[in-house]
Amino acid sequence: SIAILLYLVQKFKTPDHWYPSDLQKRARVDEYLSWQHANIRTKGSKLFLTKAMLPLLTGQPLPPEKLEFATEELNVTLKQFEEKFLQDKPFIAGSEISLADLVAVVELMQPVCAGYDLFEERPKLKEWRRRVEEAVGKQLFQEAHEEIMNIKNF
Repeated sequence: SIAILLYLVQKFKTPDHWYPSDLQKRARVDEYLSWQHANIRTKGSKLFLTKAMLPLLTGQPLPPEKLEFATEELNVTLKQFEEKFLQDKPFIAGSEISLADLVAVVELMQPVCAGYDLFEERPKLKEWRRRVEEAVGKQLFQEAHEEIMNIKNF
């Protein structure tokens, strides 16, 4: 939950880049955290559920048109994410990683774990993910996604 992340950042006085004290940078983080609920989270989760979970739960293959619709919706949102939030910056709030990047990458990994590599044909997004992974540590990044990456073996 976003509320829990904000609480932890303030309680444990984490480094400033996670939730910047600079009001403009903080507003950028807050803007993304508000936007993502109805956009990245909704569309990424929908694709994950449609592509990975429904076939697992029902034992039935998914109608291709449902998957195509979910993929199209996510692609529109990814374009908005790149244009509005990433622009030409290394991270959402500027030159350093923030909570916004952490929340974004977690949401975007869901479709990847379902077998849709949304980074493959998006160089800007792929490079951003590499920077996020590097900032949190490759091992920690892999560890955090280990369970969901094996969803098809469930």
